[in-house]
Amino acid sequence: MDAILLGLNEVATLNVIMAIVIGALIGVTIGSIPGLEPAGVMAILLPVTFAMEPLPGVSLLLGVYGGAWYGGAIPAILMNTPGTPVAVLTTYDGYPMAQRGEARRALSIAYTSSFVGGLISVFSLVMLAPTLSQVARQFGSAEFAMLAALGMIFVVLAHRQHVVEAAMMLGLGIFLSNIGLDLSYSTQIYTFDQSWLLSGIPLVPAVIGLFAMSQAFVLLSQRGNDAQITKLAGQGFFSGVIDLLKHKVTVVRSAALGVVMGLLPGVGEFGSQFFSYTLAQKFSKPPEQFGRGAPEGLIASETSNNAVTASVMVPLLAFGIPADALMAMLLAVFMVHNYVPGPALFAERPEFISGLYVSLLLMNVVVFTYLTFATKWIVNLTRVRGRFIGAFILVLGFIGSYSQNYQLTDCLIALAFSIFGYILKRNDIPAVPIILGLVLGPLFLNRTQQALGVSNGDLTIFLQRPISLTLFILILLSIGIYIWSQYRRHKQVN
Repeated sequence: MDAILLGLNEVATLNVIMAIVIGALIGVTIGSIPGLEPAGVMAILLPVTFAMEPLPGVSLLLGVYGGAWYGGAIPAILMNTPGTPVAVLTTYDGYPMAQRGEARRALSIAYTSSFVGGLISVFSLVMLAPTLSQVARQFGSAEFAMLAALGMIFVVLAHRQHVVEAAMMLGLGIFLSNIGLDLSYSTQIYTFDQSWLLSGIPLVPAVIGLFAMSQAFVLLSQRGNDAQITKLAGQGFFSGVIDLLKHKVTVVRSAALGVVMGLLPGVGEFGSQFFSYTLAQKFSKPPEQFGRGAPEGLIASETSNNAVTASVMVPLLAFGIPADALMAMLLAVFMVHNYVPGPALFAERPEFISGLYVSLLLMNVVVFTYLTFATKWIVNLTRVRGRFIGAFILVLGFIGSYSQNYQLTDCLIALAFSIFGYILKRNDIPAVPIILGLVLGPLFLNRTQQALGVSNGDLTIFLQRPISLTLFILILLSIGIYIWSQYRRHKQVN
């Protein structure tokens, strides 16, 4: 309660409130337009947040992040087209409900489920982050090296159908993170005597290129959006509360899964949705209704993916380890303002942490209220043509890349990453591991060097410390479980 009261005092400023509201509205807008992703818009806004105070800057990005997951349900239910990638399962039961004249009820269930999942996620962040930050005080170089390695392993294994490609992209990200000037030995690494590479590959242009500008190329290559939109019909937008009360167990189970999955790097919304939907169908009395317009399926999908939005910040705040590319962008905002995530941040900046809690809470309230009363106007956003959006994003991408350091080379880096990202999207190869390689690669390598320096090159230092040994065992178990699952699948096929 003290944390909430301290946070209210921090949030009660015009800058923070405006950042929350603007971020939430942008997020809902992005989620409502098929083809756009929050990662791209957050990448474009990233340079803007560097000029803001830390709390408003982070609140703006979190508003976009959380609002997009809410808004993604609108085209998923009305058009059978997910507004965001994580809204795929929402189409399974949301669109059939809309087709039989229950569009308002389906949207109400989606909004209410997302709101409840979001609130539970915020409370989990309040409880778990400070506790785990105390655990982080016991971490040394060996532990942080193993934690970074575990995070990278999870990210690769999370792409179940593209593990080899994800591993290659992670390796590419780690390689790119080493380009620049090695301060330890004052030597240039892979710069080819190009002075603009001495400071390495900048994160912001890379993120803008991979996620925003590459998506712009995808939209520019598509034809106009002529999708048929289901009319809003049925009960009012508050009818979803009744459905959630009827399926309380599904709500609690899905929210709990979302919170747990948010703690695992690389798993996030996709993993939580899959498990929540599967369990909801397994324990449902009429499981045959799933995929035909079952309210339980819609509840499981929307509750679980929004329960991730705050819990995914726990590894970032407690250990400084981003769980995905979106959290890597938040980490960039932290570092620009010299706010280093970890135990020291909780001790030195308790007002910032508390303000972050309240910002997330208010974001959910703002988005839920806005969607409840403005959906009949928001649905018009689904008619915006993709080519217009793509051209607009491309221009903003160049502006955002240039505005950070005012260097033309940053624009060229963003362009190179955008072309590469477009190729990856066309071939269904994940791009997220590249960014996490850029962020976690240096952390892993530096911490490994420090640990080996302390132990005079003795590799057993990673096995001599209990926490480091536990993390190493988790790495082996994760790889072993994946190999076993692939073996069983191959055996069943043959």
